[in-house]
Formats: sequence, structure tokens, C-alpha cells
Amino acid sequence: MEDIPSYIPDILENPIVHFTQRYDWDCGLACILMVLDRRQRQTFLSQFQQICDEGQFGKSTWTIDLCYVLKDFNVPHRYLTKTIGANPNHRVNDYYKSYTLDMLRVNNKFRYAEQNGVDVRQCTVNYRFLIDHLGTYGNIILLISASLLYCDLCKFNKLPCEIRSCLSITPSYMGHYIVLCGYNKKLQKFMYRNPACKDRVCYIPYQALDKARKANGTDEDIILLYDKPT
Repeated sequence: MEDIPSYIPDILENPIVHFTQRYDWDCGLACILMVLDRRQRQTFLSQFQQICDEGQFGKSTWTIDLCYVLKDFNVPHRYLTKTIGANPNHRVNDYYKSYTLDMLRVNNKFRYAEQNGVDVRQCTVNYRFLIDHLGTYGNIILLISASLLYCDLCKFNKLPCEIRSCLSITPSYMGHYIVLCGYNKKLQKFMYRNPACKDRVCYIPYQALDKARKANGTDEDIILLYDKPT
């Protein structure tokens, strides 16, 4: 899929400007703001409502919606997903309360993605692929289950995860977007920025992130960004 060079550094953090989401639904848009340059970010913020209206997603953003916004801002990217279109299996789940309203818009955006210059590939990848992309091409916008996300450095985020593990509690799915921005091979951890938090880089083990991004409901959605010169 990608021509990955044989060497990437053992430790990497791609510097990006942190942006904290303003509402309980705009985490994906906040991730886009993190990967835009300063001029684009100012334009986005000044035209925020217009962008939402033109995208027709209101307060329910799907990954394909984010891709169209990235395309409008000329950000090179590729969307990887396990499911093309709105997954009908999600219709009965509480976390997709607006599924019926979203279905037509989402399916149309998938249908016309190629002619609109949005690159969508149906596939799944492992965490090593994510490391290779980070080291070679740039950052990644990732859909995960927020209930499985934690940070090894943020105690208030780590404690609930440890409690759930001790009690064998399986948390319910809560879709959330983060920006994967680096890794440490020695520690076997990814670095990420969470738009729900203030300005900081969080750390999570490879396997823990894999569990969060492969949770039922995510369709393993990944947006690969190409923001490094190659």
C-alpha cells in the first residue's frame, strides 16, 4: 500500500499545535485543526459554522466527513476503513442515535469519493504499519473507543482503566478522534494528542491502542496524513 523505507527512527514525535475541542461532538474537527497550518486554522475557525453547514453533518461527524474537509483544505491524506459506507450493523446501537439521518449523506460521500478526490481504501492494518507511517509520512487521525483510551502519564485517565481491569468491566463504545503523532519503540508506546484534553502529549502501549481502535463501532477507521517531505 505504501512504499515504506527500511529505516525509521526508534523514537519520534511529530510536533503539532494542540487544539482542544469546544463541544462534546467536535473532536474530529479539533483533530483537523491540529494538523492544519496557521493560516488554514484561522480560516477554519472563522468559517466554522459554514464548514459544518456545507458538510451537512451538523453535530454528527463521521470519518468520511472529516476527509472531505481535509480535501477542501488541500491536506494530502488517505482514508483506510474496514467498511465502505455506513455500517448497517451499527443501526441498533445507542451510540449511533442519528444513524438513519446520517446514512444517506455518508453513503453518498463514499459513493462519490473518488470523483471528489477523496482516497478511500478498504483494508485493515496492524500497529507496525502505523509506526512506519508516522516515521515516514506524517501524523494519523484515528477513531477509537474513548472508554478504552488512557494515558500512562495522566493519572486521572489511567486510574479508571485500572479499575475496569480489576473488576473485569467491559466498557461501552464511545467514538472519539485523536491525533497519533509519534512513538517510542523502546517503551513500545504510541504518542498521541487528545482534543478532549489540554495541551499535552499522551502515551499509550501499542496493544492498548490497538484494542481501542479496533473496538466494535470504529470500523478501524484511520486517516493517514502526508505532511512530511519525502
